[in-house]
Amino acid sequence: MALIARGLGVHFPGAVAPTLHGIDLDVPDGSCTVLVGASGSGKSTLLHCLAGLITPTTGTVTDADRAVTAPDPRRGMAFQRDVLFPWMSVADNIAFALRATGVPARRRRERVRELLEEVGLPDAVAGQRPSSLSGGMRQRVGIARMLAGDPEVMLMDEPFAALDALTRLRMQDLLIELWARLERTVVFVTHDVDEAIRLSDTIGVLRDGRIDRLITNPLDRPRPAGALADQPGYSELRRTLHHELGVDHDDRYHYA
Repeated sequence: MALIARGLGVHFPGAVAPTLHGIDLDVPDGSCTVLVGASGSGKSTLLHCLAGLITPTTGTVTDADRAVTAPDPRRGMAFQRDVLFPWMSVADNIAFALRATGVPARRRRERVRELLEEVGLPDAVAGQRPSSLSGGMRQRVGIARMLAGDPEVMLMDEPFAALDALTRLRMQDLLIELWARLERTVVFVTHDVDEAIRLSDTIGVLRDGRIDRLITNPLDRPRPAGALADQPGYSELRRTLHHELGVDHDDRYHYA
């Protein structure tokens, strides 16, 4: 088991109620677990606990049977904002992460090229600064920087939320391809029901700081975006998620 949370709770100082309480979650090796819930339900806080960025008030998190008490290169993190250093080139942003994980200087330039190729970016991007790139390209660079640490677990906090619909689908394609080829474990936070359905093996629905329900995704892979709605079981799963989230079942409404 890659990640295990038991009795996890987070109560921030001054808050009336805990942000998380009584969280039990198992994330199997090589799986893709997606967390959904309304704003304030605690899904990002849970992800940050899994990453070691937040110390829980109660309970434990273990990663490969080791207690999670701080960030670790084994667990890579991608955020909604790309958090790239704007004064650095793309290559230098990735090289910074490589240097932090101990990659020798003589190897970094070649590894930067490899990582750019992994996320579908041309070599020419290496010398550009993040401000000259589109939102989708910046997120690809952010994922490349996350992969620079060669993480076994990829933790992703709504990384595609700010992208336009077409770019978002392309980024989902990229994540699915990386997940399948690299055989990594993924925990992904989203507000988007269709994104959750397309990416997940398991969907955890958070409500008021608890995991209200864990749903096994019955849809077969692959799940092409254009044919997702035609998959047997899609409509029922979408209705179930909308019901769990308190959203109108009418397909004209999109949870965001």
